[in-house]
Amino acid sequence: MLKNNFKLLKKTIFAALALAAAGPALAQSEQTIQNGDFTETVEYSNDKYKVETNHFWDNWFLSVGAGPQVMFGDHDKQIGLGKRISPALDIAVGKWFTPGIGVRLMYNGLSLKGATRWGEAHSTGEQVPGWGSGMYYSKFKYYNLRADVLFNLSNLFCGYKENRIWNSSFYGGVGYMRTWEAPTAGDVTMSAGWLNSFRLCDAFDAFIDLRASMVDDAIDGEIGGAKFDGLLSASVGLTYKFKRRGWDKSKTVVRTNVGEINALRDQLNRANDENARLRNAIDESNRNPKQEVKKTAASNLVIFRIGRADLSKEARANLGLLAEAIKASDPNAVYTITGYADAGTGSKKTNERLSKKRAEAVYDCLVNEYGVSESQLKIDYKGGVDNMFYDDPRLSRAVITRAN
Repeated sequence: MLKNNFKLLKKTIFAALALAAAGPALAQSEQTIQNGDFTETVEYSNDKYKVETNHFWDNWFLSVGAGPQVMFGDHDKQIGLGKRISPALDIAVGKWFTPGIGVRLMYNGLSLKGATRWGEAHSTGEQVPGWGSGMYYSKFKYYNLRADVLFNLSNLFCGYKENRIWNSSFYGGVGYMRTWEAPTAGDVTMSAGWLNSFRLCDAFDAFIDLRASMVDDAIDGEIGGAKFDGLLSASVGLTYKFKRRGWDKSKTVVRTNVGEINALRDQLNRANDENARLRNAIDESNRNPKQEVKKTAASNLVIFRIGRADLSKEARANLGLLAEAIKASDPNAVYTITGYADAGTGSKKTNERLSKKRAEAVYDCLVNEYGVSESQLKIDYKGGVDNMFYDDPRLSRAVITRAN
């Protein structure tokens, strides 16, 4: 039980020590702060795909750009591409929630150019050469308000790098486009584009934004054979990144109770010492095994009347108790039944015979009456002897049974 408790204690302490020491192995930089019994270790990960989540007002930006755009409508065949190019203005505000994902709200607009049949929609009054009097150039002002979801492919696939010169982003969005002039029209737009940002400094980026959009065919005031009109645009501009900008490395704060760890170490050391002591005791015991103590019955004294060798009832009862003790003890033990006589009475020959008969009487009682094995008993006799106990000759008229 002590051994099992020691193992459990050892595992618990090792787990606590491992938890306290695990962080530094997983990070290449750390900062340690000691506060009383507590130690705080701030570990910074070098995994470029892991950064600290920013706050709501972090990583906001404002973009302003301008460039050419071209509309694809119902009369593209009647006028060349160059005649359909018009200027566009982009103003956007947005936020990056992670290095790879952001959103922006954008105003996009100014004017679009195209052609109109019979001068019915946004006609400039100038006829398109080669198409008679029924085809006129058109021009109208518009605005497009939309929301885009931005995916920074550079950070998503290559990991975050604060000083990266070029970041490539894909985006998609929806918005609402409407013309300012009669006949007015408005509808939902869908856009997708490729945004390329070039780092100028911490606060500013230059960008090139290539975008394709589609809107309902009626946006230009005419309904032709297609369901949608299209827009292609390319804008260049600047992006200002508000403070706080960028992301910190991912970090883990490990708070360790040094006092508790030291107490566990002391407890482990004490347990190790106790375990060593017990192990040494076991080894010592194995080297010096204890001799098995064999249990034997106590010695027994039976007194006889002068000149007699027959057993009294009291003596037989006493021998019955001796027989029980012999049977309950070592079965290999051998007991010697020794007969005695009083040397002060009778001749030497008589005492020899009497001491033998007394030993045989005890032997017969133990074997025949109480079932003691003959192999555990042997008979001896001493004849007449001087007073053995308390200078009393009556105590020498006896039989003594002892284990060998």
